[in-house]
Amino acid sequence: MPNLDEIFGAYVFDDTMMQKRLPRETYAALLRTREQGRSLDPAVAGVVANAMKDWALEMGATHYTHWFQPMNGATAEKHDAFITPKKDGKVLMEFSGKELVRGETDASSFPSGGLRATFEARGYTAWDPTSYAFIKDGTLCIPTAYCSYGGQALDKKTPLLRSMQALNKQALRILHLFGHTDVVRVFPTVGAEQEYFLVDKEVYRKRPDLMVTGRTLFGAKPPKGQEMDDHYFGVIKPRVQAFMKELNTELWKLGILAKTEHNEAAPAQHEIAPIFTTVNIAADHNQLTMDIMKKVADRHGMVCLLHEKPFGSVSGSGKHNNYALSTDTGVNLLNPGDTPIANAQFLLFLSAFIAAVDEYQELLRVTVAYAANDHRLGASEAPPAIMSIFLGDELNAVIESIVSESPYESHQPGQMKLGVHILPKFPKDSTDRNRTSPFAFTGNKFEFRSLGSSQSISGPNVVLNSTLADTLMHMADELEQAEDFTKAVDALIRRTLKKHMRIIFNGNGYDQAWVEEAEKRGLANLRTTVDALPHYVDEKNIAMFERQKVYTREEVQSRYDVKLETYVKVIDIEALSTIDIARRMILPAAIAYSGEVANALSFKRSLTPGVPAVAEESILAKLTRHTNDLYLAVETLDGAVRTMDTDASHLAQAQYTRDAVVPAMNAVRAEADALETIVGAKFWPLPTYQELLTSI
Repeated sequence: MPNLDEIFGAYVFDDTMMQKRLPRETYAALLRTREQGRSLDPAVAGVVANAMKDWALEMGATHYTHWFQPMNGATAEKHDAFITPKKDGKVLMEFSGKELVRGETDASSFPSGGLRATFEARGYTAWDPTSYAFIKDGTLCIPTAYCSYGGQALDKKTPLLRSMQALNKQALRILHLFGHTDVVRVFPTVGAEQEYFLVDKEVYRKRPDLMVTGRTLFGAKPPKGQEMDDHYFGVIKPRVQAFMKELNTELWKLGILAKTEHNEAAPAQHEIAPIFTTVNIAADHNQLTMDIMKKVADRHGMVCLLHEKPFGSVSGSGKHNNYALSTDTGVNLLNPGDTPIANAQFLLFLSAFIAAVDEYQELLRVTVAYAANDHRLGASEAPPAIMSIFLGDELNAVIESIVSESPYESHQPGQMKLGVHILPKFPKDSTDRNRTSPFAFTGNKFEFRSLGSSQSISGPNVVLNSTLADTLMHMADELEQAEDFTKAVDALIRRTLKKHMRIIFNGNGYDQAWVEEAEKRGLANLRTTVDALPHYVDEKNIAMFERQKVYTREEVQSRYDVKLETYVKVIDIEALSTIDIARRMILPAAIAYSGEVANALSFKRSLTPGVPAVAEESILAKLTRHTNDLYLAVETLDGAVRTMDTDASHLAQAQYTRDAVVPAMNAVRAEADALETIVGAKFWPLPTYQELLTSI
């Protein structure tokens, strides 16, 4: 394996490469654009494009693409060769500043939520100079924003950049009031922990449900799942280790800060976690990570499953969004320091975060609401659907003393003592880790734990940035008018915390008692995607987005429509797959096995008349009952799918899907899974959970 120093970032047109290949003034201009948000001179783009092209050709690239992230949560790319024809029949290798800065693509074939009609096809991609270009599969990839001819954002990146701009503006106002006039930029940083499953490719290909929907629509509970807790942090199997080794190498080549890898709780489940980086780059890197994981797994004869719940009876996969707020001077604004009770700046930003989560709890729930994540949230393997914040003992004591205006009694954790002299003593962290909390403060950051494994991190971070910006804006408006800044800050912190204390919960989020307590506190419990999504277009949310210039009303409505439409489509595909597999694979298998048992029963009766054939009679009775019930359940599901009113509103269709189609699918699965435990192994047409989970 090559030296890590040599391969890290080798396929990225990063600062080192730009300093080497760009004139000093060009690099300085580009740096000002990246770090200060200044507009880019078109002349600079031409110089950058030429240097980028020369580098890419030297690296073996023949094409370039504007790499963008439409509203479907995936990535998209259209490849163009660098070639330009000459009069003598030869070609030149060219790439202009215009081609770097702007691309054109179809704006009506991707989800647009009504922003584009089929005949309105023109869309643009625009270079994002804050995210490095890179080479992937022999193509120069240029990270870009994606918009319509009318300028509406059609992607995940544009709103994310807008929200970062809004947050920077409001956070700077606060910091300058505290006297930090040297700070030029404030930006959120994120580390996205990514969970996933690995299964053998050949076994996967025998499961049409996995191939079509990404999850198993059928599957009885295996004899051994995760009950013994022997997989979590266990020894990594050689085949998986080989995959991880190549995955790390490929990620490091692209400058992705892959740091941690381990086995997760469920069999065949694993996790990879990066070091923190600026949120828009973290979003790009996470999209690349998911793409590369699938490709590397394929080369190792495996399939990487990113669905939130690929297997019904073991834990699903999430993606923890570790969020912090940093300045260009190297300060983490969510770091409490040694004496948080005396750190007014930290307490103000902390109270702003608490207020934002409380005030916009429904909107934050919307950001993690989609069909696949409904299998996890509130299922005692992921945070509940109720938004809350965990702070830990020390910060909780600080806040309670502020709110009650009483003396602060320190809850410093002290030293960890293990009772063995040879083991070192070391300082404990200021907080425990609460895995049941949607927002857990973990020392100097908030861990948003509700994200699902397959989703883009852009949407949740757009809302975190926007709501925090809006809260800071109102705080700055008040503090800028204050006669005594110190007194005003203290009063504002106390008033904010007092108003929003209900969102703080340090207990067990899985406990039914919390559901009851949350209801008393007036916290929203939006159990399903369909419950949550209408809050996207609440008037207060639209007004907030428009104040911060992150979304227009039209752009919010479009995303609401896309989410509803996607929910219905996902469940419809699952329902049709359920019907197809049940009718063409499971029912025939059950009937064939019933015939086998019936023949055995007839033979035994003829061989030993008058002697009860208890086993055959009992098995046949169960087979007959469950086969009949499965047939009827499939017919019911088919009817539910066929009778949906396709002319109804997206919300009405989603409600019908949740209330009629999903229960009918569950009924089919219940009967099929019961049959799996009865039908002989050589007759059962699908690899079982035991085969899938132990296939590596």
